[in-house]
Amino acid sequence: MPDSLRDNTVAEVGLRHPIRTPFERWPNGTDLAIALVAFVLTLSMWEARGDLDMNTFTGVGSWLTAFVASFALLWRRSHATVTHFVVLVSATLVLLSPLADGIIALVFTLYSVGRYEPHARVSLFAVSAAILYLAIDLRLIAEPGVGDVVAACLAVVIWYFGRRMRFRGEYLRLLEERARHLEDQQHAEAERAVAEERTRIAREMHDVVAHQVSLMTVQAGAARTVTESDPAAAGAAMAAVESAGRQALTEMRGLLGVLRPADGEDGLAPQPGLKDIESLVEQIRGVGHNVTLEQTGDLNTLSARHQLTIYRLVQEALTNVLKHAGEGVNVTVVIESDADAVDVHVRDDGDGSSASLPGGHGIIGMRERVELLGGTLTAESTGGGFTVHASLPRNRKAP
Repeated sequence: MPDSLRDNTVAEVGLRHPIRTPFERWPNGTDLAIALVAFVLTLSMWEARGDLDMNTFTGVGSWLTAFVASFALLWRRSHATVTHFVVLVSATLVLLSPLADGIIALVFTLYSVGRYEPHARVSLFAVSAAILYLAIDLRLIAEPGVGDVVAACLAVVIWYFGRRMRFRGEYLRLLEERARHLEDQQHAEAERAVAEERTRIAREMHDVVAHQVSLMTVQAGAARTVTESDPAAAGAAMAAVESAGRQALTEMRGLLGVLRPADGEDGLAPQPGLKDIESLVEQIRGVGHNVTLEQTGDLNTLSARHQLTIYRLVQEALTNVLKHAGEGVNVTVVIESDADAVDVHVRDDGDGSSASLPGGHGIIGMRERVELLGGTLTAESTGGGFTVHASLPRNRKAP
């Protein structure tokens, strides 16, 4: 996931992503530096007290013990508890030596078992063992003073601070996972929306092109037939071809306009609705078919999506009439509405055998449109003709 998106998403839930420190950028180098510092500080502390004598076997053993305990910190992130007990055992061995006392690495392992140990009970057991060690050191070996008590309390504070840092790290990790999940959801939703829009545009393009090109083909054929005998009628037919072509280009331009970035200059024309069905009927009448249009009920309150669906249903049905019904057929378009549903009937008395083929994209497109609104569609031959019937519920919106 890109860092910018992750940071923005984390900020949305009320927490800024923390700046990565050098300790997080170079963890191995950091642990090596900590090990060196712990080793040097331990030897310096022993030297200042006069406890270390390298001329004796005990002194060399204490030096090696301090070395092992300090450089065990290189594994404090991956094996926090094991490292802690290695240091704790080393500190106990040094405690038994009369020449040295105390190992600085214990401070770092107390933080590490709080920060990197995933199991709370194991972490609590580790800090309890450290407190037991400190109690033995303070009460049995030396007389405890105020500074010793403060040191014991400081050990608990260091462990608790590491634990709180772990909780904070887990919280940030959960936030990042949530940001990643939200991003994946956003991408999936965007892909789904793109797929739906492509399907919608393909469906609209099919309806526009199929209807207008079919109309243009019929008009051009009529014009060719009467060119010599009736030039005026041929001219009128070619004018109808031109008008249908212009209308097709206008609707296609409006559909394809959504694929271009909006520049604020060209506004898209509104989608066709019930008021435009009359023009469809007039176009079919103009090629020689007798079309009757009946609209009953309250149609003005229908949503734009319902009106567009009804328009495309009638358009596709009339296109099928142009393609398959033959010449001079009678067509009836009935749109009825009540409080619950809208019924659309398109009937013709032509030869409807070829129109009922199940592989046609037109009928498939009509059925998809109707099902998006929760309706049903039937398209079938009815004794020498073809009938398309769609029922659309009024109160259900498209998904």
